[in-house]
Amino acid sequence: MKFDIKTLQAEIGKIDTIPTIPAIFKKMLAILENPKTSLSEISNFISNDPVLTSRVLKMVNSAVYGFPCRISSINQALLLLGLNAVRGLLLGISVFEAMQKTMLGLWDHALGTAIAGRIFATKKNLAEPDDVFVAALLHDIGKVILSLKFPADYQNVIQKVKEENLFIFEAEIEIFGITHADAGAWIAQKWNFPRNLIEAIEYHHRPELSKNVPMNTAVVHLADIFTRARGHGFTGDNFIPAINLHAWDRLNFSESDIREIFVQMEDSLQASESFSFSDE
Repeated sequence: MKFDIKTLQAEIGKIDTIPTIPAIFKKMLAILENPKTSLSEISNFISNDPVLTSRVLKMVNSAVYGFPCRISSINQALLLLGLNAVRGLLLGISVFEAMQKTMLGLWDHALGTAIAGRIFATKKNLAEPDDVFVAALLHDIGKVILSLKFPADYQNVIQKVKEENLFIFEAEIEIFGITHADAGAWIAQKWNFPRNLIEAIEYHHRPELSKNVPMNTAVVHLADIFTRARGHGFTGDNFIPAINLHAWDRLNFSESDIREIFVQMEDSLQASESFSFSDE
């Protein structure tokens, strides 16, 4: 039986009351939910947590970002990335363990999609490729939220996917009446993320519905599918969705563009395969 949508949304909004979420994630909530949080406040928050400091510096100095010189301080990282990108990166880092527990390979898929998304965004000369990176990194955050809040029900989703050969969003609709994209958008809104990020998460399976950031959303959609097709990570199902024609037409990549993108993706994804926080 499906959940009542209003009740479901209210319950998801109480994510900070879940005792099993990582301690670092709980600390992040106060930062994320305050729209007036400044870069200096975020810098102080990160710097006071050795694990978080290590993870941020490890991420920005990895092949995932590919900065030409080594970044040695949190302040330097924040200035290079900007406030919105840093907030999203912190959330991705904070839920690393939760992603790993939700399903093996989900973090790898999220990171791969983020890498592919930046490549697409750069190819299209989009103004903020790091914002696209963050949207792609968090596009499946709703799976983590649903799994944390409703663990037994989400196991039923995963079981239904296996038994009935469904896409995971189809099984989510049957169990919850919503998809992980809806849940992800709700939680991103609660955490006061900018509209462009919320919309890319909400419509990454239906990019034609994006009104404010159709290019960013189209990029996240295509990056998700290309990363699935490459077999990087795991999304909860064994299928590759069809490319949305509206998104494909909007991006209008040529055949040579696609060849170049595949080469860049292959190099970057291979470099990212050794990236993990688990060896800390």
